[in-house]
Amino acid sequence: MGEASAITFILLEHTCNLSKNDILLGLDDDISTKKVEADVQPLVDLLLKGEPIQYVVGYTDFLGLNIKVSPSTLIPRPETAELIQHLSNLSVRSILDVGTGSGCIALALKRIYPDAYICATDISDAALDIASHNARSLSMDIDFRHDDILSTALYGQRFDLIVSNPPYITLSEKQEMERTVVDFEPATALFVPDDNPLLFYDAITHYATNSLNKGGVLAFETGRRYARQVMENMRRYNFDAEVIKDSYDNDRMVIGKKI
Repeated sequence: MGEASAITFILLEHTCNLSKNDILLGLDDDISTKKVEADVQPLVDLLLKGEPIQYVVGYTDFLGLNIKVSPSTLIPRPETAELIQHLSNLSVRSILDVGTGSGCIALALKRIYPDAYICATDISDAALDIASHNARSLSMDIDFRHDDILSTALYGQRFDLIVSNPPYITLSEKQEMERTVVDFEPATALFVPDDNPLLFYDAITHYATNSLNKGGVLAFETGRRYARQVMENMRRYNFDAEVIKDSYDNDRMVIGKKI
């Protein structure tokens, strides 16, 4: 299925309550021209301006969870879903998600570990509002907090798992990126200074040395060019860390156990 077909299915489901099967059966033939002009065309216009389909309809699917998104939150990526899958067989009672955005990581982990205490932080109040909405709509109990990992107030709490998909794209890489990302997704969740690309990885790793229980796991999603550096830094902090490739054979995740 091509991208245009996939977008068509999403738009018609969102505006006309038609499933993919309904459309394949030809039930969309009954949609009136007035309905298309009133409800579908304005969304098509937004798409033509480059706005991502997830923002246009206001939600996306993440591992079977319906997740509300907005320009205040990153759009969950397949690579993030792969990270969750690598964390699905642990023994954990407490989890920290740093930079939660839409809350997709925390919520996916809550589904896997329903009895675990999960704390999810972000520096954006707008993102926390979206994440809290998602938790309520999924009837999941997550402790959302406004916090900056670069000056965290969470010292004293301990966790079995700390996970993060922090900003890792340098400002000089911005010109190489797609307009749908640069123009619409939140810059604070994407970009880091050219002279300090591992800013957040270093801060979170340092925090984890004091806040992970012995044998606890620290897990990152990373950019391809920095995964090895993230791993080496974790090893210097006494983590048994390894780089894990994504389904496209790119270095994409770094997961380590506190020794």
